[in-house]
Amino acid sequence: MDAMEQRRNTIVDLVNQSGNISFAQLKKKFPQISEMTLRTDLKALDEAKRIVRVHGGAKSVDVVVGTDDMLSRRLVRNIEAKQLIAKKALELIRKDTAVFLDSGSTTTALAACMRDQSNLIYTSSLTCAAELSRLKNPAVHVLGGTMNRYSMSVCGIHTIQEVRRINFDQVFMGVTGYCEQTGFTCGVDEEAALKRTVMNRAGQKIILMDSSKTGVKSTYTICGLEDVDLIISDGSLSEEFLEECRNYKIPVI
Repeated sequence: MDAMEQRRNTIVDLVNQSGNISFAQLKKKFPQISEMTLRTDLKALDEAKRIVRVHGGAKSVDVVVGTDDMLSRRLVRNIEAKQLIAKKALELIRKDTAVFLDSGSTTTALAACMRDQSNLIYTSSLTCAAELSRLKNPAVHVLGGTMNRYSMSVCGIHTIQEVRRINFDQVFMGVTGYCEQTGFTCGVDEEAALKRTVMNRAGQKIILMDSSKTGVKSTYTICGLEDVDLIISDGSLSEEFLEECRNYKIPVI
């Protein structure tokens, strides 16, 4: 491993450890390296999707994506848990209802096993849309908006305006994490705003989350535990979280 590769690996480690790092902190960490070289490092790492360049420094992909990290990586993690959650969710979907599928690896797993039946399905997820394309009977609508190349989804003011005119029977929502202080969260402001708008238009608000999401706090709050109707998980949620759900009378399956 040459010096440049080693330095760039160190930069990625520093960014991931803290969630973000300023350019001033990088200069202090590498006093012998020129500013131009460090900026070249950040540009190369951003293009490789290992970090995300922001004004004045860099952020972890985990922080910016607002879920777990790049969707391509999440799709191969906790596969069995996601498939279990998807199968549970599938049993709740009734024919001739309007359904919203949020973006994320778990909702993509749900889209992959959706039955070929009469439903009106809306989604902000490009991967969900791709999975649903095999079906003939549902009417599938992909929302318009600005694409997030990390999560392969769309969001933004145009997406929110489109959602405000729709009434959903069920919403299947993904989250980055949950902790008591912040509620359900994600890492992108516009995605959080879209999720809140969708939840406000839903008859039944369903959260899909595996046990790795509890105790995790991200930047932007989507809603509180008291705002959801049902949580679908992998059967391994902490007793502390389950006790909170019981306090709010939120069913967990």
